[in-house]
Amino acid sequence: MIITVTMNPAIDKTVELDCFQPGGLNRIRKVEYDAGGKGINVSKTLRELGGESIATGFLGGNAGRTIASVLKAKGIACDFVAVDGETRTNTKVFEASGTVTELNEPGPAIDRRQLEELLGKLEGYAKEDTLFILSGSVPGGVDTGIYAKMIRLAHGKGAKVLLDADGELFRNALSALPDMMKPNRIELEAYAGFTGHADKEELLGLARKFVEQGVGMVTVSMGKDGAVFVSRGYEAECPALPVKAHSTVGAGDAMVAALAYAWDNQLDADDTVRLCMAASAGAVTTIGTKPPEKELVDTLMEQVVITKLG
Repeated sequence: MIITVTMNPAIDKTVELDCFQPGGLNRIRKVEYDAGGKGINVSKTLRELGGESIATGFLGGNAGRTIASVLKAKGIACDFVAVDGETRTNTKVFEASGTVTELNEPGPAIDRRQLEELLGKLEGYAKEDTLFILSGSVPGGVDTGIYAKMIRLAHGKGAKVLLDADGELFRNALSALPDMMKPNRIELEAYAGFTGHADKEELLGLARKFVEQGVGMVTVSMGKDGAVFVSRGYEAECPALPVKAHSTVGAGDAMVAALAYAWDNQLDADDTVRLCMAASAGAVTTIGTKPPEKELVDTLMEQVVITKLG
């Protein structure tokens, strides 16, 4: 069973225009609306791949009801905590050049009672065949140590955790040793305090360190430079697949979904890597935060090149 936790969901509004003019008139060519937030994006991609999940987190107001309705229409089970205030709307301004400007709202503040209700739900789901996906930002009122607390709660019941977070959320969660995690290059550079661009060997070194400390598998996405995969006894790198990119938004979420799907279906390491690379590449071809179609993912899996390391 896979549980995606989205503590700060959003309606993703993607607007397309030729060239964004700050301080000037901008005529929009196209608008797309999606139920979003990183965990929700993972649930959507899992559904497209043929997997199942339960989406949980916090939802509020008309926007929250819209998100729940969209997910249920897609056949995705929901078990959210209702909160006061309005779930946020995140606006992504996509230019013809491929440049994306993101305008993310903070979302409603969460009180202690609501947080405890969510933790109670997670404890109820936690068992040995459960994988929790903790991804994205947290709303106001929630401490940045929350993911570490959730990881320890899950491990106390024998459940597994896949982490996709950044900043203090990522740093604090490491002390609880998630079973899997998918940082990207920028997140690892910030964590390690790099002042410049980290090369592949430096990123590999960080991934290996996490595995030595007890993390089961580390997947580092590197954008146009592909990705590296590190676990005990397995290390590999893959170049990015040559697809016509529309937007990189959602590519990381698709890779997380692939990792979760592979875990749930007990895929071997090579097939896990192929699925991750194909799902991520497929996601960049879509508009907004829509998941890639399974047929495209299946086709792209055949094009993945894996180079073993070590």
